[in-house]
Amino acid sequence: MYNLLFFITLITVGYLAGSFAERYHYRSIHQREKMFINLPAVTIKNVDYPDDKIKSAKLVYGSAVISIDYFKRFTASLRNIFGGAVKSYESLIDRARREALLRMKEMAGDSKIIVNVRIETSTIGRNANKKGVGCLEAIAYGTALTVA
Repeated sequence: MYNLLFFITLITVGYLAGSFAERYHYRSIHQREKMFINLPAVTIKNVDYPDDKIKSAKLVYGSAVISIDYFKRFTASLRNIFGGAVKSYESLIDRARREALLRMKEMAGDSKIIVNVRIETSTIGRNANKKGVGCLEAIAYGTALTVA
């Protein structure tokens, strides 16, 4: 009986804490995305600026590691049993990618545009004995151009 109560308590605390942390993080992401709305980050390699107008080009990057909470891990393991899309991981990867892009834009400073943007993701903390994701890392990188 105590084991079941402990399990239910973990699930409940994981759900509440994870939901709060995710909502707080999404609010932060929305606010910062508004700040950087005028700094495009694009995948094209060439821009319409003449070479003599480009003052500098520098590598910029941003990295984010987002951990999965206990409730999402539990629901993902259930989804693995029954099959289908794992919605709990979709928000995890969305937050990691958007956070990495924002950190990259913060590093760009007064640049006009970031070109040749790439995003890479990987899992961290995956144990060979356990099937699951501990954390997810996303890194975004590109070339920030400062224009005269």
